[in-house]
Amino acid sequence: MSLMLLTVLPQKLAVMRLEPDGPIPEWATRGAFYSLTRTPDELSIFCDSEVMPGDPSKIDGWRALRVAGTLDLTLTGVISQLAMPLAAKQIPIFSISTHDTDYMIFREDQLADALDVLRRAGHQVEEA
Repeated sequence: MSLMLLTVLPQKLAVMRLEPDGPIPEWATRGAFYSLTRTPDELSIFCDSEVMPGDPSKIDGWRALRVAGTLDLTLTGVISQLAMPLAAKQIPIFSISTHDTDYMIFREDQLADALDVLRRAGHQVEEA
């Protein structure tokens, strides 16, 4: 795996945990970015903060980076190449993988530190 080009998504994100058997709320798919994950234990929603209603379970203040381009599904180590330098600096992440690429999600107040760590690791970061 080589060094990666990363793009900071412009929108602020929020996350919410709902009951596993509940319906997907209509607001969850309104924004430019959303990720829905249903398991036997929960329904997790990451989406644009502005479309998520105020609720005690809403956790605001997240930002995302996108690995630029389309990644081959046989590639290994993409997430670890990003996560390892961040873990060394105690910066927690969520990772979301899609068919085409990977996303890293950080607390907004740690975004600048995360970008610095990733740049020092040799990755190129584009900010919107």
